[in-house]
Amino acid sequence: MAMTSVAGRAATTTRPARVLTVIGGIYVTQSIIGGLTFHGLPTTLRAAGAGYEVIGLVSLLMLPWALKFLWAPWIERLRRPAGGGRRTRVIVLAGQGMAIIIIATLAASAGLPPPAMVLAVLAWAALVTATVDIGCDAYAVEQLPPALRGLGNVMQVGGGYVGALIGGGLFLVLVDRAGWSLAILTLVVVMAALTLPMALTREGPPAIAAVGTDPAHRPSLARAFARRPVLIGLVVVLLMQAGLRLAMGLTGPMLVDRGVSLQVIGLVSGAGGMAASLVGTLLAGLALRRVAPERLLAPLVAVEGLLLALLAAAIMGDVAAQPVLGLTVVLSLVQGGAFVALYSAMMGWSASPQAGVDFTLLQCADAGIAALAGLSGGLIAAAIGLDVSLALAAAISLFAAGLIPALIARMRRPEGMPA
Repeated sequence: MAMTSVAGRAATTTRPARVLTVIGGIYVTQSIIGGLTFHGLPTTLRAAGAGYEVIGLVSLLMLPWALKFLWAPWIERLRRPAGGGRRTRVIVLAGQGMAIIIIATLAASAGLPPPAMVLAVLAWAALVTATVDIGCDAYAVEQLPPALRGLGNVMQVGGGYVGALIGGGLFLVLVDRAGWSLAILTLVVVMAALTLPMALTREGPPAIAAVGTDPAHRPSLARAFARRPVLIGLVVVLLMQAGLRLAMGLTGPMLVDRGVSLQVIGLVSGAGGMAASLVGTLLAGLALRRVAPERLLAPLVAVEGLLLALLAAAIMGDVAAQPVLGLTVVLSLVQGGAFVALYSAMMGWSASPQAGVDFTLLQCADAGIAALAGLSGGLIAAAIGLDVSLALAAAISLFAAGLIPALIARMRRPEGMPA
C-alpha cells in the first residue's frame, strides 16, 4: 500500500477509522488466501507424502503478485475514468466475491484434492486477489491522510499476518481436527465477513490531493523506470527478500520431517509465529516514529541471516524439535519488523503522481523473488538437502546486509547526479 504527500482535505471524506477498518478487512482476506497457499498447503502436502519438489511448485503461485505491475496502469485507468469519479469499490467488491467463490470450490472434496487441482484453483484466486490489491492500495492512498501513513502500513503488514494466521495456523488445526472441507468452509465464512465493511461503506472523495498530480498524467511503467528511487529500490527489495524467501516455505515441512504434528505446527509455528510477527510489526511501527525506515533495513536482514544460519546448524546437528520451533518463532518476529521497515521505505521511494504504479512495481519485485527463491529452495532441498537451502539463505541475507547501506546512499543523491 503506497501513500503520497498531500495538500488540502475534503469536507465529506470517509472517516479515517472507517477507512482503516475497510482496508484492514480486505488485506486480511487477501492474506487468508496467501496463508492457505504458502503456509497451510505446503505443510498439508508434506503430511500427505508430497516431495519437496512438489512443495516448491507452490511458490509459483506468487507469479500473479510478481506480474501485476503489467496490468496496474490499466486497472488505475479503469478505476479513475476520464469523466471523473471513482470505481474502486466496484472493482474491489467484484474481485472479493470472485475470490470467495473460487476458494469455496475447494470444499467440494471431503479430503485433500489432487495437488494439481488445488494449485490450479489457488492460481486463479491469486490472480484475482492480486488485481484487487491494486484497487485497495489506491483506495488507501486516496482516503488516508499523511499522518496515518504508518498506521495504514501496520494495517497492511499486520493484516497480512492476521490473515496468514487464519489461513495457515487455524487452517492446519481445523484440518487436523475437522477435516479439509470444513476447514475450507470456515475460511470462506471469515472472508465474507471481512468484506462487509467495504460493502457497507460508500466511497467518498479523496481525503487529499497528491502533490504534483496533473489531470493529463497517464500512469505508465516507463515513468516508473525513469525514476532512480524506483530503480535502486528494486535492487534493495530483491536483496532484502531473497534469503528470507528462499527459506520461508521450508520451515513447516522441516518441522514435519522432525516428527512434529500438524496441530503443534499450527499452534506453535503457525499461531505462535504469526503472533510473534504481529509483535515485530508493532515494534517496527513504534521504531519508525523515531528512525527512518532505510536505517532499519540492514540490521534487520543481518539478524534474519544469523537466525537462518542457526536453523541450518540445527538441522546439520540433528538438534531436537523444540529449539527449532523456538528459532522459527524468533525469525517470525524479526521478519515482521523487516516487512514493515521495507514497505515503509517503499512508500517513500514511490512518492510520485503515479504512486500506485510505482509502489506496485516495487511490491511485484518482492513477489517475484518470493516465487523464484521459493521454488529454488524446494528444489535445492530435494536435490542436496534442507540444511544446504537454509545455509544458502543465511549467506544471501548476510551479503544483503553489507550491500544495502551503499545502495541507500546512492539512492539519496539528487536525481541529476550520475548514479
